[in-house]
Amino acid sequence: MLSASDSIALPLPGFDTPIFRRSHVKGDGRALYLYGYTPHTDEPLPEPSGEIAPGGSLRWHPLRQEWNIYAEHRQSRTYKPSAAADPLAPSTLNAPPTEIPFSRFELAVFENKFTSLHAAAPTPAGLAGLDVAGAVGHCDVVVYGETPQGDLWSIGQARRRLLVAAWLDRYDALYAAGHKFVLPFENRGDEVGVTLHHPHGQIYAFPFVPEVQKKAAAAFAMGYDLSEIIEKNLARYTISKAGGLEAFCPPFARFPFEVWIAPRQRHPGPWSFNAEEIDGFAHLLGEVCARYDAFFQRQTPYMLSLHAAPLGTADRFHFTAQFYPLLRAPDRVKYLAAVEQSTGTFTVDVMPEYAAQVLRSVL
Repeated sequence: MLSASDSIALPLPGFDTPIFRRSHVKGDGRALYLYGYTPHTDEPLPEPSGEIAPGGSLRWHPLRQEWNIYAEHRQSRTYKPSAAADPLAPSTLNAPPTEIPFSRFELAVFENKFTSLHAAAPTPAGLAGLDVAGAVGHCDVVVYGETPQGDLWSIGQARRRLLVAAWLDRYDALYAAGHKFVLPFENRGDEVGVTLHHPHGQIYAFPFVPEVQKKAAAAFAMGYDLSEIIEKNLARYTISKAGGLEAFCPPFARFPFEVWIAPRQRHPGPWSFNAEEIDGFAHLLGEVCARYDAFFQRQTPYMLSLHAAPLGTADRFHFTAQFYPLLRAPDRVKYLAAVEQSTGTFTVDVMPEYAAQVLRSVL
């Protein structure tokens, strides 16, 4: 039998109650981590072995000046399975195994079976006139809990704090492994292209700093002060606040009803938050989700991404969590059409100051 020693208490800053992590190697060699408020000691259930595609390749776009990932094996990834075939549910005896070979868990993180980036990604064959490289990196799936329904609001504050703890632990491990940028994110809703409806997010660890984050790091290095912008625009653009953090519609938003969560004082990432800031951040993650659903009167499709400092830029970078909803009204989808896709120049139909006003008024 397993013992409590198989789960270790994590030394996480900002957490006054213990968070435990259990490490497990799946039958096919992928890593699985179980996070919880109590040690996890259950015996694993049987699971299959087999080989996993080791990531894809990178190709440099000479005109856009950016790397893109090519991973043809992802075309066969799981697509909208039935509830009975939910791969993110706990496993049970006498049923096909899921990705999590345990009958119970609080929160789970495992290496994506259909990964875009992989530590053992092969070096691709050269192409005439084109820069290529192996897509060396890492991709995780983050499962918010056992229940197949729910969202960042309904899972509750305790589970959101556990999610933040898992992010902090993975930030630490992935940056320590030498990855250049780590991006936790969540896609929600059919309009975003979600293929698994069990509440979950993902984490990508890149071998390069993507252009968006490279430009943000350069702006902060040149003296851009997000704290000052937040302070000067609190009355007009803030939606809510908690624990030293603000949820606000940035005046330069590109999506209708775009919302950012940021600490009022600069932090390079949530790993430097104190206990009050951890609680405030966890609360606002849920509250923004709830405000969207209350305003749009439906489950709001959105993209959420955590923009922390790329490797080596922590001295000036200001962390933000950014929500991009794909609705411009309850019955109207915000499509990224020709102008946005072709030029990167967004056309915004909803003024950020109006978005802040109406999102403040709900709940």
